Amino acid sequence: MNTKTNEDQVEYSTKKGTLYSLAGFTDVILIQFFTFLIFTFYYAVVGLNVNLITLAFIIWSIWNAINDPLMGAISDKTSTKWGRRKPYIIAGIFPLLIVNVLLWTPIMTSQLTIFLYFLIIIVIWEFFYTMWNLNQTALFPELFRDLEQRARANTIVQFFQIISLMIAFILPSFFIPKYDDPQYLSNYMIAAIVISVICGISATIFIKFGFKERIEFSREYEKAPPFIASLKYTFKNKAFRKYIVATFALWYAFSMLPTITPLYGSFVLGVRDSFILSMFLATAFLSAAVFVFLWKTVLRKNGAKKTYIYVLIVFTISLIPFMFISDMISAFITFFILGIGLSGALIIRDVTLSAIIDEDELSTGTRREGSFYGIHGFMIKLTNVFVFISIALVFNSVGWAVFDPVGTTQETIFGLRSLIVLFPAFFLILGLIFMLKFPIDKEAYDQLSQEARKLHAEKKEKVLGV
Repeated sequence: MNTKTNEDQVEYSTKKGTLYSLAGFTDVILIQFFTFLIFTFYYAVVGLNVNLITLAFIIWSIWNAINDPLMGAISDKTSTKWGRRKPYIIAGIFPLLIVNVLLWTPIMTSQLTIFLYFLIIIVIWEFFYTMWNLNQTALFPELFRDLEQRARANTIVQFFQIISLMIAFILPSFFIPKYDDPQYLSNYMIAAIVISVICGISATIFIKFGFKERIEFSREYEKAPPFIASLKYTFKNKAFRKYIVATFALWYAFSMLPTITPLYGSFVLGVRDSFILSMFLATAFLSAAVFVFLWKTVLRKNGAKKTYIYVLIVFTISLIPFMFISDMISAFITFFILGIGLSGALIIRDVTLSAIIDEDELSTGTRREGSFYGIHGFMIKLTNVFVFISIALVFNSVGWAVFDPVGTTQETIFGLRSLIVLFPAFFLILGLIFMLKFPIDKEAYDQLSQEARKLHAEKKEKVLGV
């Protein structure tokens, strides 16, 4: 039975999906440029001790534990003539573009001053990134209302995000000949300036034309719970608890790959040219672009739960060859295979979380995208801390607490292999166990979407006084 109204069918358009995708395009360039090179820059180029880098990210994660959920709860309770999300989107993105450049201009006097600068600048970066990221992602389940719309929109979103990933990984190599060479320290800032300009243009177009918040949600702030109660309601959600563990696992693997690839390529594969190292990752995401339409079909046929399970399995299997390859050709083939799992990881996140938000709205009577995306954002960024703790454990055990390109041993090489394979595989298997218990299957997802539509129609009538 087709329960969609003419209004529902008109709501979605390729233009709408494309303009919204510019938010993800901007977001992914900024976060992946950060993830890809921040460790290599401060560890190999600046020379900061790996334990100090790890300590900075632990403190950063404590800040995230407060900043992300609080920002989400505040956003949910906001009411302005521009909507709930737009003021924060504007206030977040433009300062973020400036801080994106300052990330790469450390004060080079001592380990202490470098550490303090690094800590302060990543906390400031994180504050503005959260303000931008949380609010633009929170728009997705509001703008696209059921599995069909979300699958179609997410295909466009992920296509743009794959392009942005390739920009984040390839563009820096045009300015930085060798990522781990201290003589190219100032080149990082030049790359950051170019990236900020590109992101400024795409973000401006998105803000101007990319979205319009729904009138039926204009009074949601009246019923949004206070911060502590919001946290309680969010973590009481059984589906969210299962989902967040699986997503943490998936994003741990996703974060480890770009972080460790520059050093893995240099010392395991013997490739130091920055462009080739970037092309390894670009190959993975070109492959992801090819397979995104396959995952879209899998998603529409099987629903979010089964698709998420398939993604975790495929991602885990695709990591295995990294334990054995040692030459450039094998690396390109392996990174291409990796793209199959990456493609699924990119497409499944927002579609699954949207169903949880729908379920919560039906239970509480109010939409709390900000609260869910706030905790979700914290957990994703917490994966970076676990990535750096993993790296610190391995590097300390192989005598690489301070970068020493001359002192590479077989233990170092095995450590790099284990970081790109064994550690992510462990977390992915853990995520699989939790996702098997996820309670919202395809039938439940469709039912939630139908009930949410009815509730939204009632809310719209109340707002309009019909």
